[in-house]
Amino acid sequence: MKHLHPNRRRFLAGTSALLAAPALLRATRAYAQMPKLRVGHVSPRTGPLAGFAEADDHVLQAITERFAGGISNNGKTWAVEIISKDSQSNPNRAAEVAADLILRDEVDIIVAASTPDTVNPVSDQAEINEVPCITTDCPWQPYFFGRGGNPAQGFDFTYHFFWGLEDVIGAFLDMWGQTGVAKVVGGLFPNDADGNAWGDAELGLPKPLAAAGYALTDPGRYQPLSDDFSNQIAAFKAAGCEIVTGNMIPPDFATFWAQAAQQGFAPKVVTIGKALLFPSVIESLGARGNGLSSEVWWSPSHPFASSLTGATSKALADGYSAATGRPWTQPIGFKHALFEVVADVIGRAADLEDAAAIVSAIAATNMTTIVGPVNWAVGPVKNVTKTPLVAGQWQREGNRFDLKIVANSAQPEIPLTGAMQLL
Repeated sequence: MKHLHPNRRRFLAGTSALLAAPALLRATRAYAQMPKLRVGHVSPRTGPLAGFAEADDHVLQAITERFAGGISNNGKTWAVEIISKDSQSNPNRAAEVAADLILRDEVDIIVAASTPDTVNPVSDQAEINEVPCITTDCPWQPYFFGRGGNPAQGFDFTYHFFWGLEDVIGAFLDMWGQTGVAKVVGGLFPNDADGNAWGDAELGLPKPLAAAGYALTDPGRYQPLSDDFSNQIAAFKAAGCEIVTGNMIPPDFATFWAQAAQQGFAPKVVTIGKALLFPSVIESLGARGNGLSSEVWWSPSHPFASSLTGATSKALADGYSAATGRPWTQPIGFKHALFEVVADVIGRAADLEDAAAIVSAIAATNMTTIVGPVNWAVGPVKNVTKTPLVAGQWQREGNRFDLKIVANSAQPEIPLTGAMQLL
């Protein structure tokens, strides 16, 4: 792979001849002492996906402190500046701020997290502008195929680590199989990148559920931020659905769940991706949050430690709670892991002034992070590597909810912490 555009840092160095000589000498001397590498970061701080970024301030502060002394590369110490921007849970805004980071802030690496609405537009901007990019917190199929990826070809500048739909389906089936309820499932899939991937007839839930003997009732795609789920509820009641699953943003699930109660629909298992990940969402549902279930990407029980600090998963989660007074939340681990990978890449790259060399270092990554192994050599497709996934259920303990890991058959190294209960 050849980097086609002139290196931005060298271009800027050329234009700096316009500066007065004493100023130029001072800048050159400071630059020689510690060159700077800029890392752009994009996540949904505001909007309906803000739960994904709830821990951003805490994680970024800790990472900034960790990077304060710089990172060594080929005998030279590089200062690392992190510039973070809010996608506002909007794909168009995510593309705008990514372009701003690349073209105005001149970042050398860009990272992003939290659903295709942020990850995909940021990755597309990085690919177009030939800037190394690392992303997470999005199932790999909507990331890869949602961007028009070709498994035989892959992408040049953009790399992703997370689990896939095959993993979440396996975890859900593992959990449901423990319940003994009727294998009749209602599906809630929004008309967005995640929903279209989860509900896709070929790549999503329908085929694996049918193969496992489950009958899926899919009333069709609904528009995000819908205020009426009456048609879906009526279809689920008519089909005798005892399980409800899908992928929703928190406001949509809250609307559905309130209307289900109003309309007398009482499934025995409710397992929803995305919306039910966060303690803040479960707490907002009150007593009706008890017993809801979802995938579990990361938890204090995960048997991994940070390559940056040596902290265990439990220590990272406890540190967040101690600093903020809030319960741990799953994205903490993956936000931390993003910068574990960044630090590892910065330390190994042959030339930090060459985007192609940084990309080569990303592709050669083989490390264990606080969320598990990251190794792009193992696929499942080019530019993608997978992290482990289990399933869990929110169970009330006293005056708070705890996310218990109740299904781990695909990842037995991650311990169970509870048993599945019916609603």
